[in-house]
Amino acid sequence: MTADGLDARFAARMGALLGPDFPPAIGLAVSGGGDSMAMLALAHGWARVMGVGLRVVTIDHGLRAAAADEAAMVAAECAALGHPHRILHWHWDGQGNLQDAARQARRDLIGAWRGDLSHVLFAHTADDQAETVLLRLMRGSGVEGLAGMAPARAVHDATGSWWILRPLLAERRADLRNYAETLKLPFVDDPSNDDPRYDRVRMRQAIATLGLSVDGLAQTGERMARAAIACRARSADIARVIVTEERLGDLYTGDLLIDRDGLARTERDTQMRIIAAGLQWVSSDRYRPRAHALEGLLDRLLAGGSGTLQGVNAMTSTAAIRLSREHAALRHAAQPVQARQRWDGRWRVADAPEPGLIIRSLGPDGWAQRPDRDKIFPPARAAYAWPALFRGDQLVACPLLGVGATSEIVFHPLRGHFAQFLESH
Repeated sequence: MTADGLDARFAARMGALLGPDFPPAIGLAVSGGGDSMAMLALAHGWARVMGVGLRVVTIDHGLRAAAADEAAMVAAECAALGHPHRILHWHWDGQGNLQDAARQARRDLIGAWRGDLSHVLFAHTADDQAETVLLRLMRGSGVEGLAGMAPARAVHDATGSWWILRPLLAERRADLRNYAETLKLPFVDDPSNDDPRYDRVRMRQAIATLGLSVDGLAQTGERMARAAIACRARSADIARVIVTEERLGDLYTGDLLIDRDGLARTERDTQMRIIAAGLQWVSSDRYRPRAHALEGLLDRLLAGGSGTLQGVNAMTSTAAIRLSREHAALRHAAQPVQARQRWDGRWRVADAPEPGLIIRSLGPDGWAQRPDRDKIFPPARAAYAWPALFRGDQLVACPLLGVGATSEIVFHPLRGHFAQFLESH
C-alpha cells in the first residue's frame, strides 16, 4: 500500500463525511499514538488542498508519567506543521471503570474545548471497530451494540451539538503504522494497549489468538448498522402514532404518554426501543439503559404496573403509560436563576428573569402552593419534577401551574422532539 493510496482514500472519506461545502475549520483529537499521528499527517495534507483550518487537542489523562512528554511531542509536531494545539488534563477519581471513565472524560473535555468547531476527527481504525464489535458481542449487546462505531456520530451536550468523525474506520492499524514510519512521523506506543487488565486489550489478544478476521468483524458492524437504521425507522413510525408529548394548553410538560394498547400490539424489539428512547429523552441521559433492567420495566408496564429507571418514573393507567422525570433525581438541582440557562437539559429560562430567584423542581412544597386546587393536572408525582422559580420557600413562577408568566420557563428539548430523537438514536 502506498502513501498516495492512503492519502486518496482519506480525501475521499473526508469528502463523503463533510462535503461538498467544507467548514472553515475542524478539530482533531490526537493522542500521540501511531494511528492519530498518521491522521494528523493525512489531515494536514488534505486541509492544505481544501483550505480548511485544523485545530488539535490532546488529552493528558495523568495515568502515566510519560503522558506529559507524549502530549508535548504532539504539540511540537503541530507547531512544526503550523496548527494550533491545546493540552487538556484529566484526573481519574477512582470511581467506576477506568476506560469508560476516560472515554467519557475525553468527550466532555473535547466538547468544552471545541468552541465554534462543529466537527472533530477521531483516529479509530478497522481494528478498533473489530474489537468493539467483539467486546459488545461478549456483553450480549443487541443490534445497536453490534453496529459498532459510526463513521459520523452526533454528540449533544451542554455546549450544544457537534459531530465526531472517524475517517480511518476502514483502515488497518498496521497500514497506518507503516504510513507513519514511511514518513518518519514521531509517535509513541502506549504500554496500556498491551495490558490484559483492560477488556479491549483482551479482545485484541483474542482476535490474534483465535485467528478471527478483523475485516469480517468490521463488516458485521456495518451490516448491523444498516439493520439498526431500519429498526429505528420502524420504531419512529410506530411512535408517531402511539406516543404523545403531553401539553397543558400551549405548554409542554416534558412527559411522554404512550398508548398502552398500541404498545402492546407491536413487536418486542420496537417496544423496547420506544421505552428505552423515552427514558433517555425524559432524563437527558446519554446512555440507553441496560437490557436486563429495561426488559424488567417493560414487563411491569405491560402488566399494568409501574417502576423507576434512569431517573424516570414510569406509571401505567388504563389508557396510557406515562414517562415523567423523577423528582428524587432533581433534589440537588437547585441553582440561582440566570438568563437563558438550561435546567435539567430540557428547560430554558427566559431572557431576563427576575434576579435573586432560585430555579429548582416544584416538589411537594411548591405543589402545595398551587393556586387552583380544583384544576385537573397530571399526577402530583409527575408534577413534582416541573421547573419552578422560588424566592426562599415561596413559589414565584411555575408556568405549568399557571403561576407567573408562561414565558418564564419553556420546554426546549435538547435532542429534538421524541420521534426525531428515536429515529436518530
